[in-house]
This record gives sequence, C-alpha cells and structure tokens, in this order.
Amino acid sequence: MPDIAVEKRRARVADLIGDRQLSARSVLATALLGADQPHLLVGQLVDMAALFGISDGAARTCLWRMVSAGELTSDDGVYSLAGRLLERRQRVDDASRIDDTALAPWDGTWELAVVSLDRRSATDRLALRKAAGALHLAELREGIWFRPDNLDRDRLPSLRAVLDQQCVHFHRAETDIPATTVRSLFKLDDWALDGRRLTAAMSDEMDVEAVGADDFRYQFALSIAAVRHLELDPLLPAELNPRQWPAHELRSTYRRFDEVFKRRLNGAFR
Repeated sequence: MPDIAVEKRRARVADLIGDRQLSARSVLATALLGADQPHLLVGQLVDMAALFGISDGAARTCLWRMVSAGELTSDDGVYSLAGRLLERRQRVDDASRIDDTALAPWDGTWELAVVSLDRRSATDRLALRKAAGALHLAELREGIWFRPDNLDRDRLPSLRAVLDQQCVHFHRAETDIPATTVRSLFKLDDWALDGRRLTAAMSDEMDVEAVGADDFRYQFALSIAAVRHLELDPLLPAELNPRQWPAHELRSTYRRFDEVFKRRLNGAFR
C-alpha cells in the first residue's frame, strides 16, 4: 500500500516532473549524463531502462541508433557519450556544480547579441533561441539578446558559434534598464518558486527509507527536473537577484540528493 504522506508530497511537484512516459533515448542519455564518468556498461544501461518498462531489445536498439547518430561511441560493451551529448554533459556539470556565490564581480555593464542577418530560416531562428538560452541570455525584443556581462565570453564555444553566425556582439554596454524589467525578462520569480519546490522535494526524498521501482522512477524524474531547472538559472550578479535567491540551496541539495540516489541505485543493481 502506498504511503499517503509520501504520495501527497510528490504530488506537489508533479507538474514540474511531468507524467509523460520517458523514451528509451531520454532514459539512456540521462543515465550517462548523470553517471560519475561519461560511460557505462551495456548491462547497467539495460537495467536502468528496465526500471521504466523498456525492454532489453528496445534499449539495445536505441543504443545502436544513438551510436549511429554520433551521440555515443561503443567499445567492448561500454557506451560513452559523444558529440552533442558530451557537450550537454559539460553544461549539466556546470549547472549543478558552479558556485554561484563566487561568480566574478560585476562592473555594471551588459553583454548584447543583436541579429544582423536580413533573412533567417525557421531552423536558424530556433537554433539561435536555443543557443542564446543555454548561454543565459534573455530576449529584450525580437532579435536583441542581452545579459549582465559577468560570465566568461568564451563559454560553450559550439553554442557561441551559433550566435556568431547570426549576430553582432557588444560587451561592456551600459544601460539604465529597470530592475523590474530584468526580473520579468529573466523570469526570476517563477524560477525561484520552482527552485524552492524542487529543493523541498529532493529533501523529502532523501528521508524516504523503503525504495522500490516506483521510488526509483520518481527520483530519476525528479533528478532530471532539477538539472533542467539548474540549467535555466540565469546566473545574474547578486545585485540583480531578488532577496533570498534559492540557487545555492538548490545546487547543494541536488548534489546531496544525487549522491543518495546513486548509492541506492548501485545497491539495487548490485
């Protein structure tokens, strides 16, 4: 019989986790993205997929397709991240481990990327939107992306190249943009609210004693949601964040939760 208190707590973040069935690719990619090293044995990946009702055959077929697509490499039963997924792992590591309290001091200036092409395809527009978001820029208006100039300008070079192809860049720009506008464009209130909910949910899960297949599935999905949320942290200077900004607490809680979750998984698979 399910624990009513646990079910009630988990329901509080159901909208953040989503109830869609995870695809084989999503499960396998996430397992490798979250592993201590960017490679796992085929048996470990098949066992992970089985937690989500994915058959041995379906998991192995998906692994073959991911190798064919250049997302993985295979060597003697060991699958390793490659290409875009390897770059994604770096972003995941940065998002979960960066010390947001130790960002470089901000001198009050801004970084801008302004679209300079007369015509762009829908594919180009989407690629720019994804790259700008991953680089923590917000859209001030159509074709103008900006953020405080407090991050490494050479970060994520493959995504920076997408901006370079479509935009001209400005650094150390000055502006009198109101703090309320910054708060709205970077969706700080929404991010903080969801961050606190995820922090509470992960803290609750570390207190759950009996862990079965349903618990593993839930905690796996919670881990995915937490990492995705951390990737959306705009990494603004402290001067621009609302009071009691929850990013540091979310990161530290996620790291502790991740250790507990992996320990439970290793014990179950062993």
